[in-house]
Amino acid sequence: MKQLISQTHLLLSLLLFSSCATNPVLPPSQNSALNSVSDSNAKKEKNYWMQEQFDSFLENEWNPTMKKDKEIQKKYRKNEESEKKEEKHFTLQEFVDKQEAYRKAHPVDDSKSNVRKLNSMPAIGENPSRR
Repeated sequence: MKQLISQTHLLLSLLLFSSCATNPVLPPSQNSALNSVSDSNAKKEKNYWMQEQFDSFLENEWNPTMKKDKEIQKKYRKNEESEKKEEKHFTLQEFVDKQEAYRKAHPVDDSKSNVRKLNSMPAIGENPSRR
């Protein structure tokens, strides 16, 4: 009985694996059933709100500020021109310098931010009794 069960398992697995091996392999781009559900070659043209906001910030605020700042131009512009041929490596110091230049050009006004509101909240903000 045990021998019959083991032979049955062997025959079924052999049949299954041999049938999978004989089917022609179809690349996903030519699979009509797959393409009817999700076209992998379709280009996503829709920009989402957050991406649009980020792109407009870069275009309207960040890049013009960096172009106006002479220190940033002197320090990083030469590196950008020489690295156009190669892949440019991101440095944290470059971002910090550019962020500092942006903050000088666009100072933060605490009256428009939520910092005071958050600090006045008992569970979140500064509470003298917790010190």
